[in-house]
Amino acid sequence: MRKKTVNLSTVGFLLFSSFALAQEDSLVVKDSTKMQKKDLKVGDNRNVMLNASSNSGPREVNIGLPSNIGGMTILENDLPVVYFSWPEMPNQVWRPSVSLEKTDLLRMDQLANTMGDLGFAVNSYTQTGTKELKGKGKFTTNNYGWIQGDVNVSGPISKNGWAYTAGIFANYDPGTYKLGFARNVDETKIVRAGITKFFNIDRGKISVLYKYSHAYSIDNYAVFRYGENGEVTELDNFTIGKDSFVVRDGMVKFRNNLTGEYYWTRLAGNDNVTKSHNVDVVGNYLLNNGWNFKFSTRFHFAKAATVTLTPISIFDVQESDGYKLGNNGQPYTGSVAAQFAMHTPSTPVTNIAGRFSLNKQVGNHNLTVGLLEQFYKVNRFTSNRDFFFQTVERQPQRLVSPGTDSDGFYNYNAGTAYHSGIENKLSVYASDEWKVSDNFSLHYGLNLRYQLLDGEFSLAPRHADFVFQPGDFSNFKNNWFHIGGSLNAKYNINKNFGLFANFLYTEENRRLESYSQALVPNTSKIKSPLGAIGVFWNTDYIQLLSQATVVKKNNYLARFSLVNPSNTTQAELLTLYYDIQTLGWTTDFVVKPFKGFNLHYLLTFQNPVYKNFNFTAFGKDYDYNNNNVLGIAKVLMEVDPSYTIDKWKFWASFRYFSKQYANLTNVLYFAPRWETFGGINYTFNKNLDVGGTVINFLNQRGASGSINGAELITDASPYYGKLLTGNYIMPLTFQFSVNFNF
Repeated sequence: MRKKTVNLSTVGFLLFSSFALAQEDSLVVKDSTKMQKKDLKVGDNRNVMLNASSNSGPREVNIGLPSNIGGMTILENDLPVVYFSWPEMPNQVWRPSVSLEKTDLLRMDQLANTMGDLGFAVNSYTQTGTKELKGKGKFTTNNYGWIQGDVNVSGPISKNGWAYTAGIFANYDPGTYKLGFARNVDETKIVRAGITKFFNIDRGKISVLYKYSHAYSIDNYAVFRYGENGEVTELDNFTIGKDSFVVRDGMVKFRNNLTGEYYWTRLAGNDNVTKSHNVDVVGNYLLNNGWNFKFSTRFHFAKAATVTLTPISIFDVQESDGYKLGNNGQPYTGSVAAQFAMHTPSTPVTNIAGRFSLNKQVGNHNLTVGLLEQFYKVNRFTSNRDFFFQTVERQPQRLVSPGTDSDGFYNYNAGTAYHSGIENKLSVYASDEWKVSDNFSLHYGLNLRYQLLDGEFSLAPRHADFVFQPGDFSNFKNNWFHIGGSLNAKYNINKNFGLFANFLYTEENRRLESYSQALVPNTSKIKSPLGAIGVFWNTDYIQLLSQATVVKKNNYLARFSLVNPSNTTQAELLTLYYDIQTLGWTTDFVVKPFKGFNLHYLLTFQNPVYKNFNFTAFGKDYDYNNNNVLGIAKVLMEVDPSYTIDKWKFWASFRYFSKQYANLTNVLYFAPRWETFGGINYTFNKNLDVGGTVINFLNQRGASGSINGAELITDASPYYGKLLTGNYIMPLTFQFSVNFNF
């Protein structure tokens, strides 16, 4: 075996920070002195689009709590690009594009005040029609054959205030590994068109914008050997990040949980494609009394289909165990990987939303009041499920065994999912930025939300080979009232130095998706308070912020498949509700020692731990209160130097993640690792620039996740040398881009 040592890879990020988006392939540090006058947040000096794991969208912003299913919230024209991140994922309808007029990051307090949600959000605005002819374009490629074309044109239609916009985005990404059945692991096409009407005397404008998207993506995993100190080593027959662990023919068999019909799906075919139509009516109008009326409405219709494969275990077999290659019946000995497969057939999804607000500067107050309406309907969501075995190698082959059918599949629809219905959220919100005095300012906001669920679900047990019967379905209806908001205070002790304090609070209950399984979910209120206190120091050469933070969230839902550490033949399914609390301290500064040079540095210490985490399994009581949360690093660091001279820009980004725990007892973990980026940009003139980016220039490998079946073990040594699977960062990759505009 090749003894190449590799480290952990995840898409974690820093605690309680806020970011500014710049070019996708370069880090642009903002004028932090101006930034500080505008608002006071840690980490406004980086690019969240710089993603070490994927080309498809922003990286996840870590706040010391586990991320949600869809990762970072993405807004377009002040509304979520998808109402819920399953089965329609945000990156299936939205990508960074020249057809977006502006992209930035919505701070946690802004998201809490306007949407009533916890976390950060990328907020983008569609390019509308322009009074003058404008064109923008970008072409991107890399050494693995990635091809991305992106172009937008806008201009006037007539002299009486009408204008148009049109754009096309096309992405053909083969990833960094070769599939056995298709070229691309991601194919996404987005077409946009719109018209704009400008009001007289610069009162504002109104735009009608159409967007069509067509996308599929395929996830890959790595297989590696786990060792002491959380390190993993590559196998001789599998290179992390460069080999595919997706079944060679790309075909998976399922059973329809509504009809009982057996059918095959193709990972690169229509069974895995999401198509959507989106119409936005957006704009603003300056009223006679000085209030600015801003509006954004959306009509979104999609048919979402997904196929996902998740490795769950690896074990060894002998010829006597009866495993055979599925394509030719040849006996197989060696390592076998068990895969969990899910397919959501094309599911109609409807989202109708509107956000309306009034804003005005009144003396020392910048006032905003608004209304947000979100209607969501999903028609008979199903998730057909089964399991199969495959070989452990690059482009693995499917296996047939005594426990499977003749095609190699078993446990059809064990744990299958179903729900159907509507979800509606109606919110009113208000915020104020109050400059109390020259030294003291307050920002505060309040969000009041009414949520309604009305749908259909089933409590029928989901055993193997399960198919729903007509009498299995029941109706449910729930409604809740939520309060959210924030309070931020800043006090300047002198011109350059001061103190600040932040408080944020959100509430939520369950979603339609919570009714997918054969149980009535715990609908107790989920509360998320967050508090922070810190100091800031601003001069012409350094801008520094340092803050301590605490955040807590209750009523998490998790389902574990536990294995008895005293008898590994015994397994038990457990549904558990618990809390998480995180204490953190973050220091963030930008230094400008001489012209053209910027150095951004951020360091976070955090301690995310479980609370109210206890249960009984195999006749024994377990208590994991204050154990470290799986998959979240305790130390996060980022170093971002850049230097600009004449038409050249040189930049780099180094991100450090400390070890991350892989089982509940915290005896298994993955070693610390770095994510690295670097690049050069050259501007020919105001109309043309080029850039080169290197991802993972230290060429680290890595994997992340939890270790199945190991939740209760207290001795790590039996797992040393075992084959495991996990996610990973991209291998050494060279990207090249050309940007033009006229």
